[in-house]
Amino acid sequence: MELHDVWFVLIAVLWIGYFFLEGFDFGVGVLTKLLARDRTERRVLINTIGPVWDGNEVWLLTAGGATFAAFPEWYATLFSGFYLPLLLILVCLIVRGVAFEYRHKRDEERWQTNWEHAIFWTSLVPAVLWGVAFGNIVRGVKIDGQKEYVGNFFDLLNPYAMLGGLVTLTLFTFHGAVFAALKTVGDIRMRARALALKLGLPTAASALGFLTWTQVSRGDGSSLVAMIVAVPALVGAILAIKAGREGWSFALSGVTIVAAFAMLFLTLFPNVMPSSLNEEWSLTVTNASSSPYTLKIMTWLAGIATPLVLLYQGWTYWVFRKRIGTQHIADAH
Repeated sequence: MELHDVWFVLIAVLWIGYFFLEGFDFGVGVLTKLLARDRTERRVLINTIGPVWDGNEVWLLTAGGATFAAFPEWYATLFSGFYLPLLLILVCLIVRGVAFEYRHKRDEERWQTNWEHAIFWTSLVPAVLWGVAFGNIVRGVKIDGQKEYVGNFFDLLNPYAMLGGLVTLTLFTFHGAVFAALKTVGDIRMRARALALKLGLPTAASALGFLTWTQVSRGDGSSLVAMIVAVPALVGAILAIKAGREGWSFALSGVTIVAAFAMLFLTLFPNVMPSSLNEEWSLTVTNASSSPYTLKIMTWLAGIATPLVLLYQGWTYWVFRKRIGTQHIADAH
């Protein structure tokens, strides 16, 4: 296996890890309006992800940086062609981070309500747009013979990509509901379970439709295996949350996300951005990659730094592993 193939796999792992971790972050943010009944319950939900949300976003920074260094042509075409949706995602992530930190700085109801609205919308919008973006990457976009994107914003709003956005929204929200049930106690835990069950059917239906469409249009044997893993795992997650086994449900919903996004990357390879104008104009792991020397240096650095980052983040989750409830929230000061 060539180094550019290795780095395609590593970048896929980084993106999949990001969606596994940030997926329940986005889901919990959406649940602050769908599940929480008052400000105290919203504080409970926000506190379930409070110690980890910023660490989860490191995976996005690493994935973007690795794409820039290992596949500069891919990075340039992707970020120029998808400029508006990616800019909107970036703005949402910035506002979301500010909202988490500033919401509790003042006691006024209007101040806190506005930041809570921001948390909801800046969780929902990226959850949709990431699905739209990856749907377009898999489907193929208008790339010309100079490897440049020549389409426009409205070309990205096609039925396949929009279905991808619906899938990521429902799947992340389901993932977040299961995580909320896993991390809380009392009435909010029971309602999180019930909401996860309600979300199960639309999540499964949209995911099955999208993955089937992907398999029929661009899939092969390896992507079919990933699909066979993803769909039963999602069904298992629904059955597990129905039985009150939040840990198993969260693990299986995570497997669903991992397998579903692995399927998308498997349908891409050896392309990184297919051209819908001419297959020969597609960006591949060969024509979009950096020099072998650059990839070699990156491999050594990644081999040293990655285990340390994983150990630190795993330790963070272990420290903040306990459940919380409304009884753990101090009265407003």
